[in-house]
Amino acid sequence: MTRKKVAVLFGGCSTEYEVSLQSAYSVITNLNPNKYETILIGITRQGAWLRYYGSLEKIQNDTWMDSNDCVPAIISPDRNIHGLFEFRGNKVIATRIDVAFPVLHGKNGEDGTLQGLLTIAGIPFAGCGTLCSAMCMDKDIAHKITNLAGIKTPPSVVLRSGFIEDEMMKQISRLTFPLFVKPANAGSSFGITKVFQKDELSDAVTVAFQHDNKVIIEEAVDGFEVGCAVLGNDSLTIGEVDEIELSHGFFDYTEKYTLKTSKIHMPARIDPDTAGRIKQDGFRHLPGAGLLRIRKGRFLSDAGKRNHLQRSKYNSRFYLL
Repeated sequence: MTRKKVAVLFGGCSTEYEVSLQSAYSVITNLNPNKYETILIGITRQGAWLRYYGSLEKIQNDTWMDSNDCVPAIISPDRNIHGLFEFRGNKVIATRIDVAFPVLHGKNGEDGTLQGLLTIAGIPFAGCGTLCSAMCMDKDIAHKITNLAGIKTPPSVVLRSGFIEDEMMKQISRLTFPLFVKPANAGSSFGITKVFQKDELSDAVTVAFQHDNKVIIEEAVDGFEVGCAVLGNDSLTIGEVDEIELSHGFFDYTEKYTLKTSKIHMPARIDPDTAGRIKQDGFRHLPGAGLLRIRKGRFLSDAGKRNHLQRSKYNSRFYLL
């Protein structure tokens, strides 16, 4: 059987470049070599595209571009090419690609930009389409869409670069502390700060603007976080609901990738009816998802917080976080 050529894209012009390298290493090492021929395309922090021929360990330890194993390359938007151009001196070599597997995190990878290029090129790819990627990456837009569909989101305000601080203070006067300050378009909890009083806001906003030119300030939702994965479009495969248990703070970058003080419970410690609501309510209004992870917060009474075993006794409200 002829092996399908799978282009795995990694790295990226994003603050989440290093996360992408680890994810890509995991994906590549788990692709069945009897079924798939991998074509590795690395993108540097500066945005240079390179076809990579070296060892996988160099991807994992971020030395992949410090070798003679790289050739300048780009994905061609020409559907007749349906693949990759490599630039070797005076020669341009075309390689056909059957499918692309973008393993990029954050901006210029998860936000619909790369998905748009692959769509123009006519190359099938893993993950969400252009529209869903763009909508879901932007926390402000995702909140507006889901709110219109009847799914609650935390009260929030949006800032853009060049904002006036007095105006910001006027806008947040309707919000209740503590607040989360987040870049609108970033992942892995980069640039996120939880603030408890007004004099912490300015520094938190400055940090968030280092990752995006749009910042969202939203009320913290008291409770705990649950989520599930959804795969498919017309016929859906819905994963089991998981639960994040935190010992303190919030699920920041360190906790997401090391679980240093937090735990993941699978399945979540909730009643079956609540789990069913989470599975059904979270994904129906995000078009063309194909692949989606839903995360929600849940309000509990004080008694419910103290005793995990009593959670099913209390009514809950879900918020898209």
